[in-house]
Amino acid sequence: MARWEFKLPDIGEGVSEGEIVAWLIEPGDVVTEDQPMVEVMTDKATVTMTAPKTGLVVETRGRVGQSLPVGAVLVVLELDLGARPPHSNGTTARVVAGVSGGASVAARSVEQTPNLARPAAAPASAGYFNERPLATPATRKFARDLRIDLRQVSPTGDQGRVTRRDVELFGAATAREPWVVPGTPPAGADESASSASPADASHLQERVPMAGLRRRIAQKMSLSKSKAAHSTFVEECDVTELKSWRTRLREQAQARGVKLSFLPFIVKAVVAALKKHPALNATLDEVANEIVYHKYYHIGIATATQAGLVVPVVRDADKKSVIDVARDVERLADDARTGKSRHEDLQGSTFTITSLGALGGLFATPIINFPEAAILGVHQIKSKPVVRGGQIVIGDVVLLSLSFDHRLVDGHVGAAFAHEVIAYLEHPERLLLDMV
Repeated sequence: MARWEFKLPDIGEGVSEGEIVAWLIEPGDVVTEDQPMVEVMTDKATVTMTAPKTGLVVETRGRVGQSLPVGAVLVVLELDLGARPPHSNGTTARVVAGVSGGASVAARSVEQTPNLARPAAAPASAGYFNERPLATPATRKFARDLRIDLRQVSPTGDQGRVTRRDVELFGAATAREPWVVPGTPPAGADESASSASPADASHLQERVPMAGLRRRIAQKMSLSKSKAAHSTFVEECDVTELKSWRTRLREQAQARGVKLSFLPFIVKAVVAALKKHPALNATLDEVANEIVYHKYYHIGIATATQAGLVVPVVRDADKKSVIDVARDVERLADDARTGKSRHEDLQGSTFTITSLGALGGLFATPIINFPEAAILGVHQIKSKPVVRGGQIVIGDVVLLSLSFDHRLVDGHVGAAFAHEVIAYLEHPERLLLDMV
């Protein structure tokens, strides 16, 4: 029998290892060429590795959450399927994706292999909507838990992406038993289970590996809190005039195919302030015991995704117009949320902005995107009384939270930087004086 080893490839960009985020196959599966097999994370970018050949999965190596070096064996395939006895090693091959010519093997896998859950059946008339479906890691895991083949699920998400709701609807339409979302107690279950003592509550818990992006986030946040001397400065900013500017310019931006939010103005205000306060655009080289002042302005934009928080980067923001920054922000956010971020888009930021928009609350103490010197938190715009010309009027006010590394930035410098940003946002016409 011919066995072939699939090894973690060198995907460039200086990547030397990859962390296993999710297995999409298991030993005993028959995979076809280009079928997704495993999701691997490298430096915040998740890559789906596909099968270069058709074969039977003999072995998978590495557990979820484990990091393996480039060149390590991930999957062992048996290529000579025709010569393999159907009950070799005491198991029966299982066809995950309906390999052509393998219908009889698929049927045996369901009827003769009691230790494998019966997969959810597709409607008799249904084929594959997409041989390589797009879906987030969370949605893929949800589908695997239900034994649902994502290729049979009709996608409704952006750019043909399969959503969790799509999987739920498919399961509801195809399940032979009443539809129960995982984690929901089945009908007729003992209701007294909810009152079980903590010692007996293991059946009410779900344990998942701390892996992939979530582990990277945890590691980076822990590093930042343990290394940087965090200090936070909070101040109000009256953005009434900026709101008026955005309203007037939004239609022109839409004519250029760009959605104009407040964020591009904030980016430009931050860059202008960084030029006057370079300590906040610096990093500390602890090995050389030197402060590195960056003469370029790569602004990270913290972006929430289903997998977790990522920070795509608007590069050379000082050399771009507001409309150019808006275009970059929109593209980077879309790529991050759909899992298409390029390696270079997630590297090299010198300062980070994080905004929760309508969910921004009163204020927060953002954690520095280490090894940067500072991060600016932007919160919800609220209508509040403000004083103008000695009169109390209603203005649009946002609170800004600046966290900075007190090893590099003194308190009065951090406050001066924050007030510089506020001055630009309260009087956006000042940005015209610094346009390139």
